[in-house]
Amino acid sequence: MDEQLQEDWLDARLREEMPYIDDDGFTARVVQKLPAPHHRRSFRGAILLCATILASLLAYFLSDGGRFLIVEAYRLLSMPVLFVSLIAILLSLIVTGVAGSAVWSSSRMHR
Repeated sequence: MDEQLQEDWLDARLREEMPYIDDDGFTARVVQKLPAPHHRRSFRGAILLCATILASLLAYFLSDGGRFLIVEAYRLLSMPVLFVSLIAILLSLIVTGVAGSAVWSSSRMHR
């Protein structure tokens, strides 16, 4: 919203301050001679989706049907609750710090 307001302000200032220089229709002729925009279909999304599905299937079969997930789940359940809670708190603080620094950095860039 603030970015749009700033662009509108800048656009208004440029229109107010810049006098029109008559070019005897040169700009219109140049624009008319420009080629029409060519809309090329991109298959990038489909290729990325297929590659992701293929890599996921490959990882699933190479990991013995995801057996490592079951083994790690049992290992996590056998840990003391206090240890798991501390890890969860630590990870949430790290994620919060990363998100906060991203917001701070983003807000500093738009000033």
